[in-house]
Amino acid sequence: MGVKLEVFRMLLYLSFPVTMFWVSNQAGYFEEHVVRRKREIFPPEDPERRREMREFKRRLQKMQEEKLPRASRD
Repeated sequence: MGVKLEVFRMLLYLSFPVTMFWVSNQAGYFEEHVVRRKREIFPPEDPERRREMREFKRRLQKMQEEKLPRASRD
């Protein structure tokens, strides 16, 4: 019984990581979970959002330019 038990244990030890690797590399699983999560974190470019960011940068630059001359006069 000792040899049969060792063969079973070795089969179990080898099959688990191979099975997990195979399951995690399926294209459907990858598309469903990984790509969807990436799109949630980094949404596609939106022209309206891009315009708002440019406006925000301009306002910040204008505020910094207004503060800079006052600081140099003091």
